[in-house]
Parts: sequence; C-alpha cells; structure tokens
Amino acid sequence: METPTADRQSTGDPVPFFEEKRVLITAAIVLVADQISKQIIIRTHGDNDFTVVIEGFLRFVNWKNTGAAWSMFEGSSLPLAALSVVALIALIRYRHHFETHTPTGKLALGLLIGGILGNLIDRVAYQHVIDFVRFYIIRSDGSELGYPAFNIADMGICFGVGLLFLLAWREGTSDEEEREETKKDS
Repeated sequence: METPTADRQSTGDPVPFFEEKRVLITAAIVLVADQISKQIIIRTHGDNDFTVVIEGFLRFVNWKNTGAAWSMFEGSSLPLAALSVVALIALIRYRHHFETHTPTGKLALGLLIGGILGNLIDRVAYQHVIDFVRFYIIRSDGSELGYPAFNIADMGICFGVGLLFLLAWREGTSDEEEREETKKDS
C-alpha cells in the first residue's frame, strides 16, 4: 500500500517540506556533526590554538570568522545571519527547482540546509563562525602557505552546491542529447 507521500511523488505533486525525509535526515546529520565538532574544538583549543594532525599539511585550529567564506565581509556576522535565513527560506520554498525528485537532489538540498543551519547557529550564538580545519604547506623559505580554515557546515554547503552543479550539467547534457535525437528523427 502506497503512502500519501508516495502518491504525491508519483503524480508529480510537491511533497510538503517536513515529509522530505532524505533532505531532513541529511540536514540533521550535517548539523549535528558540525555542532559536535565545533564544541569539541571550543573545549579543547583556546583562541588561535592549534593541533598538528599531519605536519606540514593539516591542523585543527580554533578560528573565529565574523565574515563569509575566506573571511570576506569580515565583521558582518549578523547581516550574514539574516542572509542565511533568507537563503534557507528560498531553498525550502523553491526546492522543486533543484531536482529534489531525485535522491542526489535530495542529498544536495540536505547538505546545503544542514550547512547553512550549522553556520547560522554559530552566527546567532557567538556572532562568528567557528572554523577548525586548516590545510597548509611549509614553503622552502620556512613560511607557511595555507588554505582558509573551514568547518563541517562549510563542507556541506560546498558539496551540496557541487552536486547541484553536477545535476544541472547532467540535465543540460540530457537536453542536448534529446535535441540531437530529435534532429536525427526529423
């Protein structure tokens, strides 16, 4: 016996957001992993402390980011929190445009929502985002070249956006192949 949700999905009717189990579970996993990892860092590292995980390659740090990615818009934590709320509302409201009828689309949306919520909680609770994963290399002159620190929420956002790009590219490729087939049949 099919559930009402399955009936709506098979007919193409939109499913209410809170019935999107795959999206919600993915978002919850990202959010919980993000917040637990940040609490571990807060409890084990003082401001600007670090732990070398792999010498010359990976450190765990405790950095406060009051801006967006790569510390852009530094000092704008609360406006960025407001922007995050708008982004969440837009993602949920217009989710049907993001191939959420596919498992990959649901995964992408869940990663995005979980990541946005993880950083939003930081912005509201601390007025900054806690970044703790830092890749770096030591140059021959002894100076350090590093990638900006990030967190699990950031990874969720990046992977979610990446999956959406792949889905859009795949859909574009399918549309192009369909046009080619139509031309051949004509």
